[in-house]
Amino acid sequence: MQHTKIALTGASGFVGKELQKHFRECVIIKRDDNETDILKKLQNVDVVINLAGAPIVQRWSEAYKKVLYRSRIETTKRLVSAINRSHVSYFISTSAIGIYPNSTSCDEKCTQFDNGFLGTLCQAWEAEARKCVKPTAILRFGVVLGKEGGALKKMLLPFKLGMGGTIGSGEMMMSWIALSDLMHMYQFLVQHRYEGIFNAVTPKPVSNKVFTKSLGKALKRPTFLPLPEFVLKLFYGEGASILLDSKEVYPKAIEEKGFVFEYEEIGLIFRSKDV
Repeated sequence: MQHTKIALTGASGFVGKELQKHFRECVIIKRDDNETDILKKLQNVDVVINLAGAPIVQRWSEAYKKVLYRSRIETTKRLVSAINRSHVSYFISTSAIGIYPNSTSCDEKCTQFDNGFLGTLCQAWEAEARKCVKPTAILRFGVVLGKEGGALKKMLLPFKLGMGGTIGSGEMMMSWIALSDLMHMYQFLVQHRYEGIFNAVTPKPVSNKVFTKSLGKALKRPTFLPLPEFVLKLFYGEGASILLDSKEVYPKAIEEKGFVFEYEEIGLIFRSKDV
């Protein structure tokens, strides 16, 4: 990526680590930094990328829900307050496609939102980001696929052991993006300074059944053992909704700006060196 000094929250996560490889100069903002600390770190910073947030694929106890909320909302609130007092010229914050309703085809013009915990969390998160007075973009992440971590890393072991299979009926839709395309999307936004909401997903979402068959084929492993929904609910409780919800989401806004995906088809990502 071009020589742009950025500050980054959520630097220890899957996407944060990858961004540090792409930007030459990177200032790390920690979750427990106060506003004064952040303001010092923002000196001579051009762009801030906000990825703060505790891992979402966990069991959602009432206590952990508070962690999920604080790690996103409170961190973003402090960050935005500091950015508004700084010379930062551009802000990219994060959200998730969990904001959209289930089993509904959506692009960024969708005005319906999910009223469950994740949907309301995303709405509150975006509301804090919108308080930024600098040009702001918000990326709504789908499932990010890359070999170094994230959802795919958790899935690989059962598949390699021949125990990968569809979840429930396998009919739920999954909106995903290759990690390399996500990096190019950040590069594209930083270069052009576009503002607004952008869905960070490929234009070709797939059903869980298609995803499972594609991954099994790439790994040359069987995929005939289905994973019952109740098993996921036993492990994750309400948090299983991340894996069970059906989200059919399209990246219309970024495509209208001229962005081109390298990995549109699920089969391409599994055949690439990136996985």
